[in-house]
Amino acid sequence: MIHRLFANRIFRRILASLGTLLGVAIVVFVMLRAIPGDQITAGLGTEAAALTPDQRAALEAYYGLDKPLVVQFFSWLGNIFTGNLGFSARSQMGVGAMIAQSLPVTLELAIFSIVLALVVGVPLGMMSASKPDSARDAAGQVVGLAGLSIPAFLLATALVSLLSSAFGFNPNGQAYAGLFTNPALNLKQMLLPSVVLGFGIAAPIMRTTRTAVLEIRSQDFIRTAKAKGVGPRRIQLKHVLRNALVPITTMTGLQFGYLLGGAVVVEQIFSLPGIGRQVLLGIQQKEYAVVQSTVLMIALFFVIVNLLTDILYRIIDPRVRAE
Repeated sequence: MIHRLFANRIFRRILASLGTLLGVAIVVFVMLRAIPGDQITAGLGTEAAALTPDQRAALEAYYGLDKPLVVQFFSWLGNIFTGNLGFSARSQMGVGAMIAQSLPVTLELAIFSIVLALVVGVPLGMMSASKPDSARDAAGQVVGLAGLSIPAFLLATALVSLLSSAFGFNPNGQAYAGLFTNPALNLKQMLLPSVVLGFGIAAPIMRTTRTAVLEIRSQDFIRTAKAKGVGPRRIQLKHVLRNALVPITTMTGLQFGYLLGGAVVVEQIFSLPGIGRQVLLGIQQKEYAVVQSTVLMIALFFVIVNLLTDILYRIIDPRVRAE
């Protein structure tokens, strides 16, 4: 019975996710067309002024811009279902191939950043919650507030300036090296961007952990465990941390989803050829196919991460599984 309810819930989530993806597709399509200018002018620059009406009409027909917007939308959507994500005139590549190249870079950056944020944020949150309103708690709160307050671009710029001028450490000045091509250089190039993004994500994870631990420690079953003589270490690990994992998982899933599309600035500063940088270049050149398809892929991964988070709830917490 529980398995059937769980399967029904997942099925409803998948249907809702498809609706979300359709909404994202419509919003991105409309917003791109609302930006002043057009794809041909943005792609050719000043040379666009030299186009004759026939040449411009030919280019519009080539890109499908001469058709009504509704036809353009459904044509793009239909092509996606056949595996055709479009073509980039700037890169002279298919958009699918561009995503296949850039997505692993962003995924690697996101995984490193999340791991770093969990390693810092969870222990810091538990440490703060162990003695509320103490000097230890105040120190944790200051670190959390700093992580939320300092913009990623400012921290990235400061780290690059400081480490490159003082120690000559600037691996991102070289061409990007893949993880399997040159692991040592790749890890060096990922270190600073991961620290920048991880510092910002560690802050909400730390605050979520602190709040969850404080709430759980005040509940009756914790007092019962203490009355039965269960040791503090066992209470902390088995009862408090285990129950706190649900909100921590929620926050981690959300932050991971945001990272896939929100690392634009960091990827640009550290010259990482990730998916965020690809979207930025696509917007500058008004390459409709690049931006639309890439944003839709980011939304798809965001939906998948949220779905996996939902499944993880049921593995972690039996109470959620029984609902």
